[in-house]
Formats: sequence, structure tokens, C-alpha cells
Amino acid sequence: MKNLPLPAELFTENRHRFIKAMEPNSIAIFVSNDAFPVNGDALHPFKQNSDLYWLSGISQEDSMVILYPDNPEKKYREVLVLVRPNELKEKWDGKRLRISEAQAISGIETIVWLDSIEALLQGWIHSVDTIYLDSNENDRKASLIRTNEYRFIDEMKARYPLHEYKRAAKILKQLRSIKSKEEVAVIQKAIDITENTFRHLLQFIKPGVMEYEIEAEIYRSFLSQRAEGPAYHSIIASGDNARTLHYIFNNQECKDGDLVLMDFGAEYGGYCADLTRTVPVNGKFTKRQKEVYNACLHLHNYAKSILKPGILLSDYHDKVGEEATKQFLKIGLLNKADVKNEDKNNPAYRKYLYHGISHHLGIDVHDLGNRLQPVTAGMVFTVEPGIYIEEEKMGVRIENNVWITKNGNTDLMKNIPITVEEIEKLMQHKK
Repeated sequence: MKNLPLPAELFTENRHRFIKAMEPNSIAIFVSNDAFPVNGDALHPFKQNSDLYWLSGISQEDSMVILYPDNPEKKYREVLVLVRPNELKEKWDGKRLRISEAQAISGIETIVWLDSIEALLQGWIHSVDTIYLDSNENDRKASLIRTNEYRFIDEMKARYPLHEYKRAAKILKQLRSIKSKEEVAVIQKAIDITENTFRHLLQFIKPGVMEYEIEAEIYRSFLSQRAEGPAYHSIIASGDNARTLHYIFNNQECKDGDLVLMDFGAEYGGYCADLTRTVPVNGKFTKRQKEVYNACLHLHNYAKSILKPGILLSDYHDKVGEEATKQFLKIGLLNKADVKNEDKNNPAYRKYLYHGISHHLGIDVHDLGNRLQPVTAGMVFTVEPGIYIEEEKMGVRIENNVWITKNGNTDLMKNIPITVEEIEKLMQHKK
């Protein structure tokens, strides 16, 4: 990874949190992601399993984390498994972690090579009653591919059918949703990199620039600040493209008089930022653009004001929807008859705001968290209302990242320009 080293204490604390939730005389085993093929002999860039990374900070393939807190041999209570360095392979694919390097990153003292773990693991398994195995329980999961963790589950159950198996993911969904101060500090670094990039873009954008040129500036800026790169595929949507929520073509010209919606964020140290701003291509909002933008900003600020510990996300989204109805009446998108005759299961405002307002943020852009439980202090959320008007070929979205605190929330993006006046001032003073 390109970032400066993170404190090993971050990952040590994460492991301790997980171990506290384990049953007595149990073992938890986490395996790394696959190296996925593209075409021919090519592979996608490797991306570590988020749970394994959360526990260890290790981003190398063919890795395992094994937690056996009741192991009579103290040195084997936390084990990091790595592929043994191979001189010939390293000539092709680059250096792999040495023991001292892995210890410094993870805080795990005991490193075992992958080719020698099987005998040790079998003895440990025979001594425990319960085995925790990991799986992908992100609510937004859509792929049915049987990835490495699922194949490992199959293998373990075939070899050890009489043990009790438990879901590590159920514990991790709770733990990973509550960020430590150390984790928030890393998220803040990703946000600071994203802020610097956005401020640069305000100087760069002008009529005639291509969406992909803006995307290229984002990538260049991220890499120059030690980010791993974009946390997700950047959305650079000018004009009517902004109404497509996951627009990723980024191949159109940004035209004078249009808005350009930019949804992007840096990944730093394995953690993500997620920013959206909508700005005028020529540096000046029209009267109508300003009216719609300020309505969206009002919704953004309202949503932040009610996103507090104790609220259910379903109630939160309903309340923002009610406020959206009021704003859409004010700016002429709805009339009283639209509201009076609306289907309560499909409110009138959803014609112009057809997505959720917030999601968990962390190691994954759409991070783990139970959306059926109340908001809790320590969580990090996006706040991202939008207004999308087909008749006017216009889309506006405004997104910040907030850290839930005991009495409310802290806007981690509070220093990033957000008002019409701030944006216009910075765009009119181009270098």
C-alpha cells in the first residue's frame, strides 16, 4: 500500500474486540480474498478481504488470521499466516512480507508460513468446541460467486463435520460499524486528501473539459497524496448524466451552463472517504440551479441535524422524505394535489429523490452495519440527499461524511466548501 504505516494498535484493538465476543474454547479463522482473473493470464488488482484487513492490516494475498484465545500455548493465541517468500516468484511479482514487517503492521507476534499451517491447525481444531468462520454478510451483497471464504467453509465442514460452527460476520457487523478513534483518524486522512483534490478541481473545471479529464485529475491528485487511489469508481456526471446514480462512463464534454455532479473519494490505509459535490461548469450557478442546489443543501443540513444516536434509519429516511416534500413544494417540483393524492408506499417526493440518504462508511464504501438497529455513537455515515429533475435535465447531490457522537454527530467534511457562495468564489478565482 502507498500510505504511511498505520499504528499496529489499531488492529490489535480490533482483534481484542472480536476475541471478547467469542465463546469459550473456540477458534476463529479468516482467509484472504481470491486473486480474481480478468481475461487470458491477467488478474484484477488484488483487494484484501475487509474483515481480515480490519483484524490485521495485512493486504497481501494468501493470508490468514487465526484467533484461539484459550490456546494453552500462549504464542499461538493470535496467529498470522503468510505465504512463504519465494525468490523466483518475487522476481516476477515483487517482494512479499517478511516476518518482522508483518509483525510491525499487524501487532501479531506469531507468524506461520502457509505451507506449514495445516498440521498446527488440525491440532487446534481437535481441541476446540466451536469454530467461527467468516462470510460476506453485507446487506448490499449481490454476487453469488463462491469466493475463497465460502470454499473454505465447505472444506472445513467436510473435514470437521461434528464441530459447532458460528458466524464471524454476525459479530463483525456489530464491531466494524462502531469505529474507534484510531479508525476515524484514518478516515479523516482519506477525507483530507479528498478535500485537497476537490479544491483543485474547482480551479480546473471549465466549459469544454471532458468528464474523463476531471477523473484523471482526481486519480493524479489522490496518488500524489499517498492514497491507494479512488475508494470506488469516480462518478463525473455533467448535465443530464447526473440523474444516473451510478454513472461511470465519464466520457462526455462538460458544457457551459450545465452542472457537473462529482461523487468521489480517496482510499487511504484501507479506509474510504465518500464526497459528492455539484458545481457549475462555468463557475456560476443560474438562478434555477441555485434554487435547486439550496433546496438540496437544506435537506443535507436537515438530515445531519436528526442523525443522532437512537434513531432508526427507516425513521430517519422517512423524516428526510417529509422534509423533501416541503422543499419540493417550495421549488415547484410538486403541488398540493400531488401530495394529497400520493401513494403512501411510494410518496410523491420519490419522483425526484429516489435513493437512500445515508449508508455506513469505513473499510468498505458501503460498510458493514445493521440497518435494522438504532444509530449508535461511533458509527460513521454518509449524508447524501439529491434532487433529480428529468424535465430540466438536472441532477444535484451533496454528500458529507459524519461520525456519530454521544449527543449528535461530527461532520468530518466540515472544511470542504459546500455553499453556493463558497463554490462560486473559489471557481471565480482560478489560477
